[in-house]
Amino acid sequence: MVIEIDFNSNEALYLQLRNQIIMGIATAQFREGDSLPSVRQLADSIGINMHTVNKAYTVLKQEGYVKVDRRRGAVISIDEDKARALAELKQGLQAILARGSCKNISKEEIHELIEEIYSDFSV
Repeated sequence: MVIEIDFNSNEALYLQLRNQIIMGIATAQFREGDSLPSVRQLADSIGINMHTVNKAYTVLKQEGYVKVDRRRGAVISIDEDKARALAELKQGLQAILARGSCKNISKEEIHELIEEIYSDFSV
């Protein structure tokens, strides 16, 4: 997976990195048990600070996407707690759907977007 950081974006670098790794998991570019590059390797390859990569890995660990193995580093490990994941997803979607509703985006348009986006995932 090629990770690209937009240095002109208003989104924090660690969040961009986190989101791209999550997209890599969703699209099967990363699979359960795959090791991510070391903090140093990834920081060097994309030209960002090691602390930024470490923060992204820490957030991914807290959210249940990776675990840290002393020998292998950060390893993809999808959290099995589906109920918690659904509750978090619902909370995030509520805010997104509220913004869409304020812009008069219909339920049908939302469904079309979901189908379009979800078709890229390996689920």
